[in-house]
Amino acid sequence: MATMRDIQKRINATQKTSQITKAMHMVSAAKLRRAERSINAFRPLTDKFAAVLSRVLSGESDLSHPMFEAREIKKTVYVLVSSDRGLAGSFNSRVFKAFDAHVKEQHGSSDDFEIVALGFKAYHHAKRRGYTLLHDEVIQMRDEVQFVDFQNIADRFITRYLSGLCDKVVVFYNHFINTLNQEVKHRTLVPLEQDPFLDADIDKDEPYNRIYHYEPNARKVLYQLLPMYVVHVLYGMILESKACEHASRMTAMQNATDNAEELIEDLTLEYNRARQDAITLELTDIIGGSEAVK
Repeated sequence: MATMRDIQKRINATQKTSQITKAMHMVSAAKLRRAERSINAFRPLTDKFAAVLSRVLSGESDLSHPMFEAREIKKTVYVLVSSDRGLAGSFNSRVFKAFDAHVKEQHGSSDDFEIVALGFKAYHHAKRRGYTLLHDEVIQMRDEVQFVDFQNIADRFITRYLSGLCDKVVVFYNHFINTLNQEVKHRTLVPLEQDPFLDADIDKDEPYNRIYHYEPNARKVLYQLLPMYVVHVLYGMILESKACEHASRMTAMQNATDNAEELIEDLTLEYNRARQDAITLELTDIIGGSEAVK
């Protein structure tokens, strides 16, 4: 049976843990609000990119680009978006389980695909599984993630696709729904589907039709815009993943705080019982000594 001193030590340690998890919950909540603002501020830019691409493609009927051309899939590049740190519940494990199941279903050998790991956890998972990585160093996913953090590796796999060294690029990431709900999605980054751009009614609210002239020509504008659009779509997925990370960590720290408070209540009750037993034992000894004197 634990002594009163041992129980008090456990209570003090649990209280300190509760203070830490409560502080981490507050920090994650603040970071989540910033991440949501970043997502809301970034979405109009992606929509504008899509609108410009739609105008370019709809203005010229014979325009084409390798990123629109589906081909036989011989080599696939998978982009895994994770975090650098843990203590975020099932945030990382959801992505890894979904990816491993997809690989087991779609590929017979690890030679059929390569990995781009964004975040330390994804890099460690790929190394542990023996997957082939396109990079040797860890690509950090800091809280205030910027284009420069993944621009080089994005240019690398886009170049590989355009040169025919890979035939498809798929991203696995956590999609942010709300604070309590996130879901794992995998989305084909390239090849792109041309039909959504052609079918977009971009000038439906305009009272007149605009005529656009592109310099030097529409083809060169398209070849310049498409890689930029792909990188911006990837950046949007990373922002979604960051929001999910902060939401998952906030929820995990709240659960840890609640569990710590419940444990403190149980330990306090156990301490009071031990204290009552000690007092009863002392009173019994005093009464017994008094009777012996009589």
